[in-house]
Amino acid sequence: MTRTLGALTVLVASVVAYAAGVQAQAPQSPATGTPAAVTFAKDVAPILQKNCQQCHQPGAIGPMPLTKYEEVRPWARAIRQKVVAGEMPPYRYDRDIGIQKLKGDLRLSQAEIETIARWADAGAPLGNPADMPPPITFPDPTKWAFADQLGQPDLVVRTRPFTLPARGQDVWWRPIVPTGLTTDRCIKAVSVKPSLKGRAAAHHANSEILVLDEKTGQYKEGERLTEYALGKAGEIVPPDACRTLPANALVQWDVHYYPTGQELKDDVIELGIWLYPEGHQAKFKQDLKLYTLLMKGGELEIPPHGTVMTQGFHSFKTPVRLDSFQPHGHFRLVAKTLEIFYPDTGKLEMISSVSNWTNNWHTSHIYDEDVAPLVPKGAVLVITGYYDNTRANRGNPDPDQWVGLGSRTADEMSHAWIAVTHLDDESYARMKGEREARAKASNTTR
Repeated sequence: MTRTLGALTVLVASVVAYAAGVQAQAPQSPATGTPAAVTFAKDVAPILQKNCQQCHQPGAIGPMPLTKYEEVRPWARAIRQKVVAGEMPPYRYDRDIGIQKLKGDLRLSQAEIETIARWADAGAPLGNPADMPPPITFPDPTKWAFADQLGQPDLVVRTRPFTLPARGQDVWWRPIVPTGLTTDRCIKAVSVKPSLKGRAAAHHANSEILVLDEKTGQYKEGERLTEYALGKAGEIVPPDACRTLPANALVQWDVHYYPTGQELKDDVIELGIWLYPEGHQAKFKQDLKLYTLLMKGGELEIPPHGTVMTQGFHSFKTPVRLDSFQPHGHFRLVAKTLEIFYPDTGKLEMISSVSNWTNNWHTSHIYDEDVAPLVPKGAVLVITGYYDNTRANRGNPDPDQWVGLGSRTADEMSHAWIAVTHLDDESYARMKGEREARAKASNTTR
């Protein structure tokens, strides 16, 4: 079960295969059989419009606009490097390992990566300006993550204003605010939206439901509502599951700020909640929890210029469906995998792998409904994290330091956020049978 070298081999192989794919044979011109010329106007501009300009436009989060050739040309080599390495767009999820059907997948296709690489290698030519696609209308950078598919949130819960000084240490802001909801409702989706000016300072913004105990009249801790870290869009709850937001609940925020050198005055973070209609019937319960990677009694200690691997093992008393997987760590985490071990067969199945992880972007990888892992009762989740405290880790601020487990930005963490839908035996067998039937029908029609 602790197949450390095997898991590491898989990670290394994925990076090698990914880099090799970019060197694949270039598309050929149908007329001559020679490589077709790649230009900005005809080939690269449409890729940037579709995948990059939402963030790389004036006033948005990207460090530079990429809306015109004059803006893009000076960055051609850097853009090539980032897309070939899989660092941009910021969706770090390995190709060809584990589940690949994901909601909100931002990765470029292999053909798009090759197009950008060939364009940069050719000297980044403009081409014929007449081939340029028409300019697009940019979405409001303050819009909600799921607005295009779900509309505006049904409920918005805001923190109270907070002022962060320009310099200092990590700061935690934990206000408690009411939701204003008067009836129990099932959550359809949740998304946290920091302010534009506060995005860089908001390391994370977690929220928990406080439920009114009618017997005592006091509020008590309930379920986790959501977790946010930089780069995360949010979570979507499948229609057959319910994550309940109770009536008269409070939201207890846990916001972790880190000073950036500029005062952040009266900052407010917003939580958007989309709700299923009143009376929505869902057979199953879904929850979002933190699953640790430290075995009982274990510690996370990374020596100077050292590397460490941690693992966590989790099983359930009922069958479950895994709806999403989100690695979490700080500067020394570089890779994380999710596997399932089946004790009855001895099989260890790779589900998800992120071998180029960065603390700059935290992504919840949401599985498509037809591929979300179905985990039988007694099977074991195996979550593995790899930490690099050497100079080879480009995100490492100080390889001379011992690093231990802790909540500060300079500390390290060892867990993953996973949304789990809890099933019964009958529903598990039905879902598994339906998938096998679809797979058989798909193979028959090929």
